[in-house]
Amino acid sequence: MKLTLRIAAVYNILWGAWCILFPNHLFDLVGMDRLNHPMVWQGLGMVIGLYGLAYWWASYDPVKYWPIVAVGLLGKIFGPAGFVFNYLLGIVSIGFGYTLITNDIIWWVPFGHILHRAYKETGFRL
Repeated sequence: MKLTLRIAAVYNILWGAWCILFPNHLFDLVGMDRLNHPMVWQGLGMVIGLYGLAYWWASYDPVKYWPIVAVGLLGKIFGPAGFVFNYLLGIVSIGFGYTLITNDIIWWVPFGHILHRAYKETGFRL
């Protein structure tokens, strides 16, 4: 659990830094129009990087800090749901969906495992 959260932390910090430093790069890669206001994407990058810090702190005691993992998992579920909704409306290209694999989907099982363990050990008590 500790290693999972540390890997997630580093990944999120790097992804967030990429969004901040190169806000148009992903849109260029997937063939989407650039945002009119790249600072919106940079703001998202900041939030993603902050999640990375939270995951790192949670790695010291994943069961105790299960709420951080729970919030992370919810984001990793709602993000793909939002993508599907916007894809069906024709707002976003399928190429953007490939980011969901490494940003969200691969974390469902390990984060779910951490939450299952936290529930067994604490009943989700704080």
